[in-house]
Amino acid sequence: MGKWIAIILLSLTTVGAGIWGYKENQDKNAVLIQAENSYQRAFHELTYNVDLLHDKIGSSLAMNSRNRLSPQLAEIWKISSDASSDVGQLPLTLLPFNKTEEFLHDIGEFTYRTAVRDLEKKPLSEEEIQMLEELHKKSGEIEGELRKVQNVVMKDNLRWMDVELALATNDEVGDNTIVNGFKTVEKSVDGFEGSVTNTSLGSSGPQKSFRNLEGEKIDEKQAKEIASQWLEKVPTDKLTVTKSGKGADVPMYTASFQNGDKNGYIDLTEKGGHPLTIMISRKVAEPKISLYEASEKAKKYAKRLKISNLELVESNQYDNMGVFRFLYTQNDVRFFPDSVVVKVALDNGEVLGMSSRDYYNFHSERELNEPEISLEEARAKVNPNVKVQENHLSVIENDVNEQVLCYEFLATMENTTYRIFINATNGQEEKVETLKKAEMKFNQEV
Repeated sequence: MGKWIAIILLSLTTVGAGIWGYKENQDKNAVLIQAENSYQRAFHELTYNVDLLHDKIGSSLAMNSRNRLSPQLAEIWKISSDASSDVGQLPLTLLPFNKTEEFLHDIGEFTYRTAVRDLEKKPLSEEEIQMLEELHKKSGEIEGELRKVQNVVMKDNLRWMDVELALATNDEVGDNTIVNGFKTVEKSVDGFEGSVTNTSLGSSGPQKSFRNLEGEKIDEKQAKEIASQWLEKVPTDKLTVTKSGKGADVPMYTASFQNGDKNGYIDLTEKGGHPLTIMISRKVAEPKISLYEASEKAKKYAKRLKISNLELVESNQYDNMGVFRFLYTQNDVRFFPDSVVVKVALDNGEVLGMSSRDYYNFHSERELNEPEISLEEARAKVNPNVKVQENHLSVIENDVNEQVLCYEFLATMENTTYRIFINATNGQEEKVETLKKAEMKFNQEV
C-alpha cells in the first residue's frame, strides 16, 4: 500500500514539475516574444521616420514661403526626436552607433534653432541652406541603408533577439546581417560630424565639453589622495577608484567608499584633478543649525575650488538639507551657466554634496557687448503685476542653447518669488523661473 502511495505522489510531483516547467517556459517565451515585437516595432518606426525626415527636409528646400518654412522645420525637429527615441529602443548599446545618434540630434538642434527665430527678419543664410542640402543628402543615404536592412529582415524573417545575443556574446557578430547593416549606416554618417559642428550649430552656443580645464594629468594614486581630501579625509586604502572608459564627455576618475550606513563617491577630472561631482549618502537627523550657518559652511567648502569671483546667489532648504548655488561673476555680470551647487546637512553642518560640473563644462573668459537697451527699458518689459526687489546683469543659456546677456529681475507676487530675464539686446523676455521660496541673499564673494 505504501509503495502505491509513493508511486502516486511521485507521479503527481513529476506531473506538477512538468506543468510548472511548461508554464515557466511559456512565460519566458511570452517575454521573449514581447521583447522581439518591441524591437521590431522600434526598427520599422525608425525606418519610417528616417524616410519621413528625408522627405520633409527635401520639401523645406523647395519652399519659398517663410511662413510655411518655420512649421516645416519644427516638424523636422519633432521627427528627428522620434527617430532618436526609436534608436534608443533597439539593442544597440554594445554596437558603436553614436555618429548616427549625433546626426539625428544635430538635425533636431539645427531645425529647432532655425524654426524658433523670426525668418522674416532673419531668413536662412547661404550657409544654412547648404547645411539643409547636406542633411538632405545624408538622410537619404541613411534611408537607403535602413531600407536594405528592412528588406532582408522581412525576407529572411530575422530576429532582433539574435542581434542582442550576438552583441552580448560577441558570437559571430561579423556574420549578423542586421549588425552589418547598422555598421554600414554608421559608416555612411562618418565624416559628416565636422561639417555640422563648423556651421551655425555650434557657433552661437557656449564653449562646452570642458575645453578650459587647467592642470596636469593625474594618475590613480593622485586621484585617491585628492579624493580623500574632498571626502573628509576618508583613508585612501578605503577608496575604490575606477577610470572612465572611452566615450565619456571628459576623462575622469571615480573614487567611492562604503562605511557602514554611510557611503559616497567623487568624480575627478583626469586633467587637473578637479572635482565634478561629490555625493555622500547617510541618514540626516532633524535640523540643529540655521540656513545661514549652513551657507557659511558651503562658502568655506566652495572656496577650496580656488575659483575667483564665485558668488552665492541662492539658498534653499529641502527637508533637512541646505542647498546653495554659486555663480561665477565678471565685472558684476553673473554667469548662470558657470554654476557650483553645494549641499549641506542641517543636523551637523557636514557637506554631503557638491556639483561643479557646469562650471568646468562651460567656463571661459567671454567678451561681452554692452547692453543695447537701458535698465528702465528692460524694467518696462516686466509684468506690471510683480514687485521688483532687485536687479542684476546676467548671462543665461536660452532655449536654443545660446548664451545671452540679460537684465535679471528678482520679483515677487503674493507669496511667490520669480526670477525674470529680459534680453539686454532686444528686450525680449527670455525666461521666467519660479523660485521655491523667498531666498536669503549673500553678495559676498567666496
